[in-house]
Amino acid sequence: MTEQLVITLAVVFVTAGLLSLVANHFGLSPIPFYIIAGLIAGTFESVTQAEIIVLAQWGIAFLVFVFAIRIDFGDLESVLRDAEIAAVTQLIVVAPIALGIGYLFAVSLGVSDPLRNAVYFTTAVVLSSSLVGGVVLGSEIRDNLVHGRLASSIHFFDDLVAIGLLLILSTEVVTADTIAAQIGYGVLFVVAGLLIYRHGFPILVRLSEGDGELVLVGSISILIAFIAGAEFVGLSIVVGAFAAGVAIRSDGTQSLEVRNGIDAITDFFVAIFFVTVGALVAVPSIEVLVMASTLAALVLVMNPIVHVLSFVYEGYDARTAFLAGSSLNQVSEFALIIAIQALLMGTIADAVFDAIILAAAATMVLTFLGRRVEDTVYEYVVARIFRRRRTRKVDDRSNVSDLADHVVVVGYGRIGRRIVETLEELDQPYVVIENDPVLWDELNAECRNYVLGDALAVYPWEKAQVADATLVCSTVDHRSLSETVLGLETDADVLLRTESADEAGELLEAGATHVAVPNVLAGEQLVSTVEELAAGETDAKTLEREQFDYFDALERYGFASRDERI
Repeated sequence: MTEQLVITLAVVFVTAGLLSLVANHFGLSPIPFYIIAGLIAGTFESVTQAEIIVLAQWGIAFLVFVFAIRIDFGDLESVLRDAEIAAVTQLIVVAPIALGIGYLFAVSLGVSDPLRNAVYFTTAVVLSSSLVGGVVLGSEIRDNLVHGRLASSIHFFDDLVAIGLLLILSTEVVTADTIAAQIGYGVLFVVAGLLIYRHGFPILVRLSEGDGELVLVGSISILIAFIAGAEFVGLSIVVGAFAAGVAIRSDGTQSLEVRNGIDAITDFFVAIFFVTVGALVAVPSIEVLVMASTLAALVLVMNPIVHVLSFVYEGYDARTAFLAGSSLNQVSEFALIIAIQALLMGTIADAVFDAIILAAAATMVLTFLGRRVEDTVYEYVVARIFRRRRTRKVDDRSNVSDLADHVVVVGYGRIGRRIVETLEELDQPYVVIENDPVLWDELNAECRNYVLGDALAVYPWEKAQVADATLVCSTVDHRSLSETVLGLETDADVLLRTESADEAGELLEAGATHVAVPNVLAGEQLVSTVEELAAGETDAKTLEREQFDYFDALERYGFASRDERI
């Protein structure tokens, strides 16, 4: 078995490595290529389903562990209520439809337990993938955009539902006693994780005396212990991995070594997971193809529609609602692990299993391809449907007085705050446009005028009265946003930001008044510092003190320990 597993790993990574080189050459995401590599690897006789299933379970377990580590309960709280409403609405609307369709398929296939197989089908429809969503929305989540937070919150909600379903469906005979026992064990594991998060992990950091490698080894030990415990009591290792992830603190500088170390090996398990998804795909029969197509249609079309309508009803602008909803249209990795558990227990029909795997591979690939056309779909379809709808969330979370000849500052990160401070000192009227709901309280306390909304949408600019502004200053390095600013109907001067000198030239030609390139400015500052030192205009102690004062200011604003914000 060990020798066969090593051979399977070799085939998997050789094919994945070759195709990832192709993806890198064309500047594409490697994820669809990993799935294609799995399709190729699955044709080798040496690659058997048993080994692939083992790899899939471990790949999913580790990635769920990583997802749980990255959960920031404080950040999720700002949008969790709205996300819960959208997630519950989707379950109420989509689940009964999917259950009915799944039951009809199961009956037509003549399986022994049609209702249970219908539940497996429904699980695949209603749960979205936090792994794929995290990759697709990587920059949006890091930049703290509203639609990234909404999608992450729904992924978190779906994963909690999935763990409950996994506990229930991992029993061969579903009775009240077995369900209660499984759920009880699952709750105990999560509670244990929370206790370690609260009390155990700080002790680990203290005993390690600041040695990051020891903290990382201790964190991996926690993962192994939880997985072993899950195996001992008969739970899925994924449940143990999720609880272990909850136990690891991801906030503060004390866990930076842990996150860096885990990030370094995450790509390994990402490749394993997506390649195994492709390798599990079998040549479909007509029945499997029809079932998988129906499942994929429900995931790709019905789920986003329900989510978008829910978010719009909650008062979010159409663009935020669309971008959040369109990132929730893939089969969840938890649905795959539930199907794999059912296959090992013999409680799922082969045709239903094959359909779920095929639909998962298809929706994951299409999610990445869809990213290339989502702006076009929004502009020509969604924006026209919701053109006349005002955004209640923007109105409720904004405070703007009558302004004229004012400055519009886009982004309330480190640079945005410094600009606002300067404008306050000059008594210059201004308004800040910010998209991160976590900063709402700070905007309310520190800014005279602010708009909490998506700067790529139209209404926040109307709310900021940009037509009467004298200057628009964007602190965000985002090409689409820069182009949106240049396309505004205003006579205001425009200051933009980019990391590329070539792009800066293009933006200047397009009408920007000035484009800041931080790398160039940093280089000039370094040269200036060297000149001052060489000329005796400053000394090392003064320079050191100024640097410490600067970083102390960053710490007061919270930027030295939270995720990087511009």
